[in-house]
Amino acid sequence: MQQKKPFKQPPKKFHPKGLTILYEDWDILVADKACGLLSVGSETVRENTAHYLLNDYVRKGNSKSKNRIYIVHRLDRDTSGILVFAKSEQAKKFLQDEWAHFKKKYYAVVRGSMPEKKGMITSFLAENSIHKMYSVSDPEKGKFARTAYTVLKESAGCSLVEVDLMTGRKNQIRVHLADLGCPVVGDKKYGTRQKDDKRLCLHAARLTITHPFTRETMTFETPIPGYFQSLLK
Repeated sequence: MQQKKPFKQPPKKFHPKGLTILYEDWDILVADKACGLLSVGSETVRENTAHYLLNDYVRKGNSKSKNRIYIVHRLDRDTSGILVFAKSEQAKKFLQDEWAHFKKKYYAVVRGSMPEKKGMITSFLAENSIHKMYSVSDPEKGKFARTAYTVLKESAGCSLVEVDLMTGRKNQIRVHLADLGCPVVGDKKYGTRQKDDKRLCLHAARLTITHPFTRETMTFETPIPGYFQSLLK
């Protein structure tokens, strides 16, 4: 396989706010996204998104530059953690084709105590007219979803849960944890957000992928947010 010349990142002055660049080369860009930042644009928000900001970053602020990034996957707006972008159509296709085989680990703080300290949640997820996901038992009415979890720590009102995402459906972790009666702290969509909640307590902490060019196995990690830990004291 032909070697590529060493990659040099744009200067720090171009690094976007709300995103920490974890890794970058000629083919991929891996970033840690802050809670509250959209992954991609919506009808109402176009510029304050991870995709827009990182496009500007790889272009070094030059709108005429041909450099760009391609969307591989998404995180919910209020979920923090690891996002991977491709730098070519070929890299994007490879990553998306292989995405189901990659390992994804999340951490969540949930209300109450989980019924079991370790388990697997399965259902078929469907979406209603107001874009809210819900579990159904009929495979013809939803897409199969599977979530593995392990309780790491418990306090009087909350539990810290490690989640292995076995399938990648929209809002999957949030729906499945709510199905067990333990919604994610700060989740006003699938639980009840309380006035003291500072954020949605869901973080994409670890991702293992195959590099689209070198075929090397790569693992990226970010720590559990300090706020999550503070809720368990």
